[in-house]
Amino acid sequence: MTDDLSASLTFRRGAARVGLERVALIEAVAELGSISAAARRVGLSYKAAWDAVQALNNLFETPLIAAVPGGQKGGAATVTPKGRAVVAAFARVRGEIDAALLKLESHVAAAPVGDLFWSLGMRTSARNALRGRVSRVSEGEVSAEVTLDVAPGVQITASLTRRSVADLGLTPGAPAIALIKASFVILARGEGLRTSARNQIPGVVTRREDGQVTSEIVLDIGGGKTLVATVTREGAEDLGLAPGEAVTALVKAPHVILAVE
Repeated sequence: MTDDLSASLTFRRGAARVGLERVALIEAVAELGSISAAARRVGLSYKAAWDAVQALNNLFETPLIAAVPGGQKGGAATVTPKGRAVVAAFARVRGEIDAALLKLESHVAAAPVGDLFWSLGMRTSARNALRGRVSRVSEGEVSAEVTLDVAPGVQITASLTRRSVADLGLTPGAPAIALIKASFVILARGEGLRTSARNQIPGVVTRREDGQVTSEIVLDIGGGKTLVATVTREGAEDLGLAPGEAVTALVKAPHVILAVE
């Protein structure tokens, strides 16, 4: 007698994923209308829930959850039509997989299944994973610059080799994901900045988490997209990085990694 087969369904898109726990979070937000209340429902910390919401919104072309931070006691949050469509699609696929597993059990009852199935996915330590579409490719003799539209009026440019451009199929209109480590994001304030950073992205601070030495700063860069930077706590104090403050994120083009599905 063998154990019943089971499956863990996860949608992967480049560096990020949408699994059962994140779908449960979306469903809880839809029911409760609050990130903090939804976090308690699914057993996540407030910060972990907000990180998940930001990752989901960055992963899709339009946000899945529209939310306003309100601290530990919560703020208003609603699930967008796109978010409801994702939940519905997840439920349909999961139902089809459950039905397929019932058929499969009769064929593999006497055989180990551990080596028969595998999942392909990419994992990355990059804190930021923003989905977009290639809007421009500028090629030189060896290297090239690829610009992604990640939100209305928000572009991110990466510098990579021409061979990488060809291997990844990066042509105008193609989807891609920009991966940026939080430590590669430099924050600056003031107008008329002169800098060598190819990417200068204006944003507004939505959250600041202080550690003993470093601070994590979350920026709203528009279109439901966010960008996370890790700076020294002293630097955060010097710049007055508090929620509601306008700031510019600087990212060098070679520090942007592009990934495709």
